[in-house]
Amino acid sequence: MSTQPHDVPIGLSATGTRTERDSLGAVEVPADHYWGAQTQRSLIHFDIGDDRMPKAVYHAYGYIKKAAAIVNGRAGRLPRWQADLIGRVADEVVSGALDSEFPLYVWQTGSGTQSNMNVNEVISNRAIQLLGGRLGSKEPIHPNDQVNMGQSSNDTFVTAMHIAATLAVAREVLPALARLRQATAARSEEWAHTVKIGRTHLEDATPLTVGQEWSGYAAQLDDASGHLEHTLTGLYPLAIGGTAVGTGLNAPPGFGDEVAAELADLTGHPFTSAPNKFAAQASCDALVRLSAALRALAVCLFKFANDMRWLGSGPRAGLHELILPSNEPGSSIMPGKVNPTQAEAMLMVAIQVIADDGAVAMAGAEGNFELNAFRPIIINNVLHSARLLADMMHHFRTYLIEGTQLNTPQLKQNIDRSLMMVTALTPVIGYDKAAQIAHHALKENLTLKAAALQSGVPEDLYDKVVNPEALTTPGVASTR
Repeated sequence: MSTQPHDVPIGLSATGTRTERDSLGAVEVPADHYWGAQTQRSLIHFDIGDDRMPKAVYHAYGYIKKAAAIVNGRAGRLPRWQADLIGRVADEVVSGALDSEFPLYVWQTGSGTQSNMNVNEVISNRAIQLLGGRLGSKEPIHPNDQVNMGQSSNDTFVTAMHIAATLAVAREVLPALARLRQATAARSEEWAHTVKIGRTHLEDATPLTVGQEWSGYAAQLDDASGHLEHTLTGLYPLAIGGTAVGTGLNAPPGFGDEVAAELADLTGHPFTSAPNKFAAQASCDALVRLSAALRALAVCLFKFANDMRWLGSGPRAGLHELILPSNEPGSSIMPGKVNPTQAEAMLMVAIQVIADDGAVAMAGAEGNFELNAFRPIIINNVLHSARLLADMMHHFRTYLIEGTQLNTPQLKQNIDRSLMMVTALTPVIGYDKAAQIAHHALKENLTLKAAALQSGVPEDLYDKVVNPEALTTPGVASTR
């Protein structure tokens, strides 16, 4: 057989089945797919629900198989042509061109062995096809002996988890978060001098500006971003090189360090070989921390979205300080109704992320002896949360934040009717008298000013002290 690969289009046109073999014997597999016996067994034994292993895990595996082939080829453990061919097919895996060949369910062996073998089998058969050989022959590219050389599912699957999670957060979550933060800060600056009534305990409080309120949202997003960026550093140490239990059995000396360096070059992220492979394989602590950071972001976004829908409630019987974009009709029976749908979607996403994190924490605690065998649910939930948050932040920004306007008349009316600006009078007339004025205004349905004048507060004193804009920046002279 020639060792020169041909330019064979991706895909098989065969029908029926072909026979593939593993250590347990022969298995019939679909002839129009590249996977082999172990993948087929998994499809039969773990046909559970509709949850498939995220494709991002397989893309990460493509990087691992290419990096391992480069290292093995450079050391002479693989002939150069084999290493190059494995790398070529691994590139197809990374690109997503072979996504249809990775059909396995999340609910499989907890080590991820079947997903690792799924990748090994696909790369083997695709390489054999490129050489014009017979699929399933395992010649001249064997799924275990060549594609999996120096590796184990126990060190590669958790390595793929770290890579997949890093890329999801770095490429999707953090950019979406940065754009949302920028849009939020822009609204804060735009509304920096618009005074509104504050609320604590859902009750009226002293005034602040809309810009100040929104600066709080922006600061929360900054904190969440910083926390996420920090947790990413915990994903950079990789288990690769530890093989079965962390001792590195069957991996050449320095293999983990060399593969990690290649992975850093291939991905652009500073991956390294974990200094203690026993911890790297027996635990998933770094992913537990990342999941917690995603949960913290969800909590931040929940508060933001909840405020938005309350502040936009109405239009006649709610707060209606914000005029939310009318994206779609809100009712099939009530004409003209418009709902805060993006805020509601954000709240549901946040709830889901919080729930995902609960499962990750429980699965992370199940690291028994030398292996955590609950890895599939951990990476599925982490990637699920990351994807939901990235998509939702994009929609929240595009269809809610950037189109929201202020209901200025309502804001002014709330200020004019507020009783809590009596707080400004407290240093002048005392707490008890100020409280009496507030209660009197409420009982008699008076403005605060009218109640204060009736209580003997001079009008010039009231106008000097109770200045709504000045109250938003105590100690700073008003610029208006």
